[in-house]
Formats: sequence, C-alpha cells, structure tokens
Amino acid sequence: MSRPSDLMEVAGASDSYADVNGIRLHYVESGQGPLVVLLHGFPEFWYSWRHQIPALAAAGYHVVAPDMRGYNLSDKPSGWRAYDGEHLAADIAALIRHSGVEKAHLVGHDWGAAVAYLTAMDHPDSVERLAILNVPHPARMLDGFRTVKQLRKSWYMFFFQIPYLPEKLLARDGFAFAKRSLRADSPESFTDADLERYAEAWSQPGAFTGMINYYRAALRQSPRKALDRMSPIDCPVLVIWGQRDRHLGSELADPGRRWAPKVRVERIPDATHWVQHDAAERVNELLTDFIGASDP
Repeated sequence: MSRPSDLMEVAGASDSYADVNGIRLHYVESGQGPLVVLLHGFPEFWYSWRHQIPALAAAGYHVVAPDMRGYNLSDKPSGWRAYDGEHLAADIAALIRHSGVEKAHLVGHDWGAAVAYLTAMDHPDSVERLAILNVPHPARMLDGFRTVKQLRKSWYMFFFQIPYLPEKLLARDGFAFAKRSLRADSPESFTDADLERYAEAWSQPGAFTGMINYYRAALRQSPRKALDRMSPIDCPVLVIWGQRDRHLGSELADPGRRWAPKVRVERIPDATHWVQHDAAERVNELLTDFIGASDP
C-alpha cells in the first residue's frame, strides 16, 4: 500500500500499522517523549490533527494519530456490532500498549472524543490526562437527546440508522454533499485540497459504512445499558469547546463533577465544531499547557 500523500503536509511524520484488539490500525506518528494519542472524529481521519501533530511533537511529545477502525487505511470490520463502544475503547488501550508504554495523554475530537471518554472509563490505567474537543460526555449526550433542541441538531444520527441509503447519498458526485457540509460549517478551515484528501479517505472500500456504523451501534444500545457502564473519570480532564458548534449545544460541554471531578472547560467563542482547525494556535497552546501541567 502506498504511503499517504498527506504525510507530505506534516513535517517529520511517518506512518505505520499496529495489530491490536483483533484488527489492524493505520497510524501516523511524530516526535519523541511522553505519548500523546490523538483521536479524530466523523467524517475525518488522522489528517484531522495536521495542525496539532507538529506542534505537540515540537513540544517534546511522541504523537500518535490513528485512523480509528472503519476509517481510511485501518481495518473495517463488518456489521454495526463491531463498532460498539467497548470495542472502540479496547482498540485505543491496546494501541497505547503497542506504543510501548502503560499510559498516554489522550486527546479526542467529535467521535474521537466520545471514544476517549469511554477509554478513560473502561481503561483508567491507560490514560494520564484527557482532553476533549466538542463532544459531550456520553451521559450529557443522553441528556441532550431528551430535548427537542438537540434532537433537531442531531437529525443526521437518526438518518444514519437507515441501511445502505446514507452511504449511497453521501458518495454521490464525488462525495459532494459531505464536502459541502464541512465547508458550510467552517468555510475558512477546509481548503479544496483538504476536501480532496478527505474524499480519498472516504473512497477506501467499506469506509463510509464503517464510519456510519459508529452511529448505528451507539443508537441501538439502550440508554440504561449505556449509563450502567459509565463511571467517574479520575484523571484531569480538559474540555475545549468551539461555541459556534451547530451540531451540539454548548450547554452540553461540561460533563459535570459527577463524571469528571477534575474537569476544566475552555470555550472558544469564534470557533465552530471544527475547533482544532478554526483556532489551531489556541488549541495547540491549551493542549501543550494542559498535558505538560504538573498539577492534578
């Protein structure tokens, strides 16, 4: 398989594969030092972190940014049950061990942030510090689904429950609708070249079905079962939230002391859901300060 062309855009980065938790994950890495794992969201892939990888590597960290299962060059197991949160969290805990350490600083955006929350709950011994970008804690997301306001924002999650049709519609005309959606959210943050790189990742066999299966698995789990598997997160947590997110209500940003006793929330007024692109320098500053902090 050829080396991804987008690596040319990230100075000092290289890519490799890890056999973990019964699947093979593709990942990009850069730098040396304590491990920082960056988890992308929907519909991105490791390239979501193109602005953060060089900054964190320069700050003295070993940065690993995987394509999560179902995405880009990673394995795409069949069936929505393969995308249950338990499997997703186990992937990341195994990837941390594959990197030769017991613990990592974990950073996630969107679905990657949801998986980061689950990893910190299911595998607390694997997570040193947790940084969350524009996704609610799973318990707060359940709260959001009890409101008409959030249900309207989340209409696409329910549309994704339909078999086959979402994939077909999103792939039409070279993924035109998916490209337009990203550009509509944040016109200045996604160049034409960026969108072509995303389209290349989306066109990998089985990718869009794997990506959408995250939503299928999440919404087919009972709320009671979801709550029963949750536990408080003891490590320090930083939430970075772009206030102009049109998909998720800003009232859901704070997980609350019940679920994250050591949480701090930083809101960025002019950033959208794609906060790590819109406000890259501020996000990099917040992440390096938080990960490097000595306070609990």
